[in-house]
Amino acid sequence: MCATVAACLFTGCVDTIILPDDKTVDEDFWQTKEDVASMVNGAYAALASNDVLSRFIVWGDFRSDELLRTSSADISTTTTALDEIAAVNMQTTNQYAEWASLYTVINRCNIVLERAEEVMTIDPNYTLGDYQVDRSQMLALRALCYFYLVRNFRDVPYITEAYMNSSKDTQVAQSAPEFVVDNCIADLEEAAKTAIAARSYSVSAWRRVGWLTDDGINAILADIYLWRASVKHSAADYQQCISYCDKVIASKRSQHVRGRNEVVEKDYPLADGDEMYYELFFEQNAEESIFEIQSRDNSAFNQYYYKYKGFAGNAGEGWLKAANMFGSAATSITSIGSYVFVNNDLRFYAACYVPSDGEESYHVRKLISNNPVQTKTLTAQREDVSAVSNRNYNVYRLTDVMLMKAEAQVQLVDTAWSSEDQAAALREAFNLVQAVNTRSIYQDNLTDSMKWASFRSYSKQQFEELVMQERLREFCFEGRRWYDLLRYNYRHVEGVDYNRTMAQIIDAGEQLVANSDDMLTLMTRSRGSEASGVKAKMQNEAYLYMPVPNRDIIVCPLLRQNPAYKDSKEYEKTY
Repeated sequence: MCATVAACLFTGCVDTIILPDDKTVDEDFWQTKEDVASMVNGAYAALASNDVLSRFIVWGDFRSDELLRTSSADISTTTTALDEIAAVNMQTTNQYAEWASLYTVINRCNIVLERAEEVMTIDPNYTLGDYQVDRSQMLALRALCYFYLVRNFRDVPYITEAYMNSSKDTQVAQSAPEFVVDNCIADLEEAAKTAIAARSYSVSAWRRVGWLTDDGINAILADIYLWRASVKHSAADYQQCISYCDKVIASKRSQHVRGRNEVVEKDYPLADGDEMYYELFFEQNAEESIFEIQSRDNSAFNQYYYKYKGFAGNAGEGWLKAANMFGSAATSITSIGSYVFVNNDLRFYAACYVPSDGEESYHVRKLISNNPVQTKTLTAQREDVSAVSNRNYNVYRLTDVMLMKAEAQVQLVDTAWSSEDQAAALREAFNLVQAVNTRSIYQDNLTDSMKWASFRSYSKQQFEELVMQERLREFCFEGRRWYDLLRYNYRHVEGVDYNRTMAQIIDAGEQLVANSDDMLTLMTRSRGSEASGVKAKMQNEAYLYMPVPNRDIIVCPLLRQNPAYKDSKEYEKTY
């Protein structure tokens, strides 16, 4: 019996993780509108699983400069796996080198896409419009999962056929990332044609951001185009990113209802800094949110950021802590240096706790605290945390789209332009960064917010780093930083071949592209004395990605291991 999703998909073995419940493959199941709805909801529920959210935390943040492992945690398979990642010494059996949970979501999407249409001929209540909306969401959700897989494994099997029983035997090799990304874009653009309009819901309706509406689909498209533009150095893709960002921004503006104390309508419908934490991370499904995973199980946040043994356990810390650069602040925005925040930024006080006696360094506050940050004060202790079972995972929000647009705008600036034209284009990007930054500055210190006069002499590369720095401030611990660093890396290297898998490149006797030293310096800046050793190991593109799950390689001969990792004894294929 196979133990992972890939094993099921590739060998036909029975697996309770990937195979749907018996009723979903029964011909009698697909009879009503409600049957389809239960499967659509099941796909979203699978995305909200602890397995998925745990990987989003580790993949998106722990591999970056944001998080470190707490040294007090008991030695376990989890701490060993985290230590392997930190030391760039990952084994192919590492628990985070698993793609099963995302392929479970993908398979559920594929089942709906394969079976839902026939329900229209059986249940008159299931209309063409209902089917189109369901199809749109499943295409988009599948694309989002593949986008995560490509950014973490690079070369992945691309499967669009539903797997519903153990008799199916489908051997599937990995596809080159360009092929997967192109198909994701095609699916998303198809999904956008019949997507639910977010503005058709009231601001208080959770489905406005809990389902993939047109805003969510356009945000994913903007993100994928930004990614592909960074890899391929493509001006056309940067422009596509901007176009989709503009669609989301325009939609958000059209949905905005002016608040009671809002004298002048905002350029961007963002919560004020003293309300942001409450709206985004406590009340949730905020006006500025775009897509949130509606979580009923907060154990991932609790275990990684609060108590790794859970609230019933006696562990006083989570598996992960914030890097020290989050624990202190600069005095002004132009003197950030090695800091992340200025001391008048409310996000500084929302990000971390000051360590109490017996605790090490700074602990993440942002995603686990039950108390909103409304004043410029630090919470010294962590007593305001209690068991929370429904903390959502925010995949996209408006500030993300604004800063994606700014990043693309900076990259479109041509250094051959006149200084006036460069300045005008960079000013457009700066205005977006400024809008995100200023809303979080403590009201008594608005004079310390970003001003064009302080940055107008910055070069294109300095503006690129300014956008990245603002993204770090805005999204710390939200699973975005590693992908920001990867885009930065790709923009600063040449010769990446995205049309071939790494195995194909190695088979041809060619070398993989070396990584950017500037990116590695950023990635390792929280590692102290270990930084130089980690940088030395991160030789080329292969080290940016996870190993292929070892047990999947054992059962599927078509899979090829990432060349950065040693193969197990059971797998002796070399290349």
